[in-house]
Amino acid sequence: MRPDIQPESPLLTPAEVAALFRVDPKTVTRWAQQGKLRSIRTLGGHRRYREAEIQAFLDRPVSTHSG
Repeated sequence: MRPDIQPESPLLTPAEVAALFRVDPKTVTRWAQQGKLRSIRTLGGHRRYREAEIQAFLDRPVSTHSG
């Protein structure tokens, strides 16, 4: 585990993550299935995302392709 991510970080729903990225919640689920985001499964099978990991992902520099 990365040292800058706290294990007790609050958990976000796919809808909350989607609002941060301004995408549909299904897109967030697809990103998790593709391994772009890590998710935690609840006992009921729902996905949750650690807030600190999502914030770190948002803070990453965006790579652009020129050409």
